[in-house]
Amino acid sequence: MKRGCIVGLLALVASGVAFPFAAEAADAGRYPLMPFPSSVTWKGETAAPCARVEVTWATAPTPLLRRAAARFGHRVSALAKGGAVCSLSVRYAPDAGWLTVAAREHYRLEVTGRHATLEADGAAGVLRGLATVLQFRASSGGGLEFPEAVFDDAPRFAWRGIVIDPVRHFLSVTAIERQLDVMELAKLNVLHLHLSDGTAFRVESRRFPRLQQVASHGRYFTQADIRYLVAFAADRGIRVVPEFDVPGHARAILEAYPELAARPETVATGNPNNPALDVTNPRTLAFVKTLFAEMVPLFPDAYFHAGGDEVVASQWTGSPRIAAWMQTHGYRDAAALQAVFTEQVRQVLTSLDRTMIGWDEVMTAPVPRSVAVEVWRASKWTAEATTRGHPTIVAAGYYLDLLRPARQSYEVDPLDVKAEGMSAAELAAAQRKHFPHAEAFAMDPQARALDAEQERHVLGGEMPLWTEEVSEPMLDGRLWPRAVAIAERLWSPASVRDVTDMERRLPLVENELERLGLRTQHERTAMMADLAGADVEPVRTLLDVTSPIRNYGINRMAKTAGEALLTWPVAIAVPDNVAALHFNALALAYARGERSVRPELEAMLVKWAANDAAFASVAERSQALMDVRPISRQLSQLASVSLRALREENDAGWRMDAERLLAEQAEALASCSWNVLPGPGVPPAGGLLIDIVPGVRALVQGVR
Repeated sequence: MKRGCIVGLLALVASGVAFPFAAEAADAGRYPLMPFPSSVTWKGETAAPCARVEVTWATAPTPLLRRAAARFGHRVSALAKGGAVCSLSVRYAPDAGWLTVAAREHYRLEVTGRHATLEADGAAGVLRGLATVLQFRASSGGGLEFPEAVFDDAPRFAWRGIVIDPVRHFLSVTAIERQLDVMELAKLNVLHLHLSDGTAFRVESRRFPRLQQVASHGRYFTQADIRYLVAFAADRGIRVVPEFDVPGHARAILEAYPELAARPETVATGNPNNPALDVTNPRTLAFVKTLFAEMVPLFPDAYFHAGGDEVVASQWTGSPRIAAWMQTHGYRDAAALQAVFTEQVRQVLTSLDRTMIGWDEVMTAPVPRSVAVEVWRASKWTAEATTRGHPTIVAAGYYLDLLRPARQSYEVDPLDVKAEGMSAAELAAAQRKHFPHAEAFAMDPQARALDAEQERHVLGGEMPLWTEEVSEPMLDGRLWPRAVAIAERLWSPASVRDVTDMERRLPLVENELERLGLRTQHERTAMMADLAGADVEPVRTLLDVTSPIRNYGINRMAKTAGEALLTWPVAIAVPDNVAALHFNALALAYARGERSVRPELEAMLVKWAANDAAFASVAERSQALMDVRPISRQLSQLASVSLRALREENDAGWRMDAERLLAEQAEALASCSWNVLPGPGVPPAGGLLIDIVPGVRALVQGVR
């Protein structure tokens, strides 16, 4: 048995996953399974290589499943390196809950020799089982294999989604198609499309044509586009839930129809997220009712997201006319006024046979428990929503645009009410700065764990990617592979939570997704070439071990950089780098006494130490590259002190240099460690963090 297999097995056993042991359970570490199945029994260590997989049907396939089998065949061809023909027999049951939260996704997959049988409770289970078969790719880099094993698998949560925002930066139909393809492979089943906001309105409306003529800024989805995407998603077992945000985040709507504005003077100036609808104007509710009635037929899902977040109270209380109306009608504050409007919107959607979803602010005043609540400000709101009996979707802790590494989101459990929120130190700083509503974002250290009844109200979770600082060329790298790690948190048993093993599998999954159609590396190379010309390797070497500043650090950079930031190195860098993860794992092994990894460590460090000279010559071509030259120097210096640690060329001066360099990196990380506010540190040059720091620290601390 290979050492990697043993390590993978031990990590999974330590995580609490029970394997019904047969001959060779060590094969658990052989395949990059993610999300990891609910139950696996490894029957032996043999595995049959497959050049092709013939699908046969024990149950007559529907046209949808025939198309799924065709996609599966194309994907096998992309992954296979050689071998014989393997066969897969599929049997499934009818499912009245197809494309609903009640969809039957359970499947059982048994593999013996070159033959496998897949038995599913419904069509969704067939799709999930096919996705698992595609992960029978040896971690050594070999092609598709059929291992001797039995999988019995079903999701922990019924709602496993991604929020994609084509509003702030428009995303083409082709780009969204690509994300849906990968969502199918990751066993995700909800695409939440955020389609209106302060920046733009992105869907054709025939009832209100100024929404595309004025508010789309020339880029929008036609109704035919939407129908196509909904059908494309349905083919992959993915529901599409639209979001049209009201009554806040409404500037785009108000640019088209200014007569609906609470404060018309704020529409053309200031923060685009601030302008709100005038909910005291009867024409506003009539507008919403007509618009939603037009949009609902485009999106057949039972759920419809109406936003409700971040309504700026002064949009209403700062208007003398609206303030007088509120006083006359007995509304004590903006929250009370919003609660009435929320209920009116709910009634509109109920009349259209839809269940309303709102962001957690809709709970600031009582709303019917039938309203589904999406929790985003802090995990404590999951406790509040479930206490009130709302169907609950958890987004807190899963914001992909905050650019946190996969391990940080992976450690967040949807049922943990203390997982996400401002720390006490950040809250105190926010209060000193008079940060409005800071307490809403704070962690509650006294929060009680959910009881069994509350847990039943948690539908699952979603991963938002807001695109204020994301262009289409950046899309794949900002979503994947981190979204697969979070998909595991939503699919797999809660006991599957070994971070080290997840990071072992993540690069393998990323490589597979690239072979199956992601464009992350293609787009990164093109963006590097735009900065450096033909000689991109010094830039690649730097960006392969650096990641973008986290939390809202990149948003703060954009306030001065504007759209130019989308072409800078910080836009090309990704939160999880294969090279850095590998180096850190090797350095930790070396520090624990495994000296066999020294040659590989030394080769990497020599490369990084020498790269600054090459980077310096390339950087002269671009101010954006010059801005990160200090990071290039720091990488070289960190590599140099690590080499001295390996070679035992250390003295008092070396120790001082090493500690100074590590302190600088700790300060850079601290600057973006808080959830919302700037942290207590100096931001790194150009917004780049050096990701080999854990490995360097292990090597330095290992020197006596």
